[in-house]
Amino acid sequence: MIKKYLLVFFMMCTAGMASAQRFAYVDSDYILNNIPEYSDAQKQLDDISKGWQKEIEDKYKEIDGLYKQYQQDQVLLTEDMRKIRQKEIEDKEKAVKELQKKYFGNDGDLFKKRQELVKPIQEKVYDAISKVAAAQGYDMIFDKNGGTTVLFSNPKLDLSDKVLAQMGYSPKTK
Repeated sequence: MIKKYLLVFFMMCTAGMASAQRFAYVDSDYILNNIPEYSDAQKQLDDISKGWQKEIEDKYKEIDGLYKQYQQDQVLLTEDMRKIRQKEIEDKEKAVKELQKKYFGNDGDLFKKRQELVKPIQEKVYDAISKVAAAQGYDMIFDKNGGTTVLFSNPKLDLSDKVLAQMGYSPKTK
């Protein structure tokens, strides 16, 4: 909601200068979805993620089996043996949670892999946007899918296809 008010405020403040400035927008999702390398990177990330998720699920199944076995054996175990088995289960749970955090945490392996695979593509898109904007004299380019809410956009101002062309790609569909 605050973003909408900031956008309205920005538009009102620049209304007098707007005639001297040229604005356009791009649809970054559309652009990325028309780049085969991006689709390949997304597939690779999905495959990695699925593999790690299966590994974690398998470890949780193993822990579940240990816990069920512990429940069955509990009456036959001495106090010391119960504590040892409980500690074993707790340690395995802790290890799986750490592994999960290592793979999927905020700064985890999946995030790092995403940076490795997707960031270079995003940088190429940004470079192409900059070239198109400079060549056509635009002062500002908005991302239709970014944090700024665009309430209306004239399709004539959409530079997404020109950005794709600048990168050497032809659009699939919108």
